[in-house]
Amino acid sequence: MDWLSFPLAHTAHLWLFFLLVFGIIALPGLDMAFVLGSTLVDGLKGGLAALMGVVAGGVVHTAMASLGVGLALQALPQLFNAMLIAGALYLAWIGWQLVRGAAALGEVSAQASRPLAATFRRGLLTCLLNPKAYLFMVAVFPQFVRPADGPLAVQAVVLGTIIAATQIGVYGAVALGGVRVKTWLRGSGRAQVLAGQSLGWLLVVGGVWTLWQGWQSAGA
Repeated sequence: MDWLSFPLAHTAHLWLFFLLVFGIIALPGLDMAFVLGSTLVDGLKGGLAALMGVVAGGVVHTAMASLGVGLALQALPQLFNAMLIAGALYLAWIGWQLVRGAAALGEVSAQASRPLAATFRRGLLTCLLNPKAYLFMVAVFPQFVRPADGPLAVQAVVLGTIIAATQIGVYGAVALGGVRVKTWLRGSGRAQVLAGQSLGWLLVVGGVWTLWQGWQSAGA
């Protein structure tokens, strides 16, 4: 099969993949919270730096899934559960730090509080430790990579492009929305604290829920 004809020959296949990816990315989670938090603290530039880090993490996940890492994790449930738990603990830790430091949002500044390169690196790490990403890599991605559909490398590039474009669309909208929220929050210190605490507790609950899921899987 000619590699140029692959996207055209499997339009329905790719649309289904896009819908699944969009549903997963649009669900509130660690990546979205980090992009929003970076925007609230450092403005649009901070949000975009976080977004680029998350997209880079998505590229790494795509490469890992294409190389069969997802299937290897599926065959080694203990390793998968360990990675899932590590991501859940990181999720809960980020949330708790945000809860404890929510008062700092009461002094939203026009100055960047963290170098953009550091925000990018943290966005990359956030995505790499995101429990949702590993679930996707194991449960969804392998279903859409089939030898009969053409070169696996080409399929991985196409699917990875869909993932990156969806991340940019969804999290880009979150960053733009965060700019407006930041402007509004500047007028209310109490609202800033409540927003930070709410986001933090959401992440803590998400981390605890993921830990419980990992414990259930380990005991199954």
